[in-house]
Amino acid sequence: QVQLVESGGGLVQAGDSLRLSCAASGRAKSRPVLGWFRQAPGKEREFVAAILWPGGGSTWYADGVKGRFTISKDNAKNTLDLQMNSLKPEDTAVYYCAAQTSGGSIYSRDTYGIWGQGTQVTVSS
Repeated sequence: QVQLVESGGGLVQAGDSLRLSCAASGRAKSRPVLGWFRQAPGKEREFVAAILWPGGGSTWYADGVKGRFTISKDNAKNTLDLQMNSLKPEDTAVYYCAAQTSGGSIYSRDTYGIWGQGTQVTVSS
């Protein structure tokens, strides 16, 4: 079973950058896609980005973060990273790292069965 632990959240101003990391450990019994989701207060958890984990290369992004966020994997550290640039107040949310465990759309949170504890990102205007 894969265990996921996020880090790197914090309070920043609009326009700033922040880098989140997700440390993955344990046996990989999940499907080969890892992703980032976020949940703002009073809203549903939504897809942010995903990457093909073993091989890398293939990535997917939500429309609202394309061109600003970059998902990547650090093979040396065995972490999944999310570089967030040009942050906006509407990016404020708890960000979760997740591993896909069932077939279906990589954009759907229902196909991800392993989750980290989340890390808070707050962007002030």
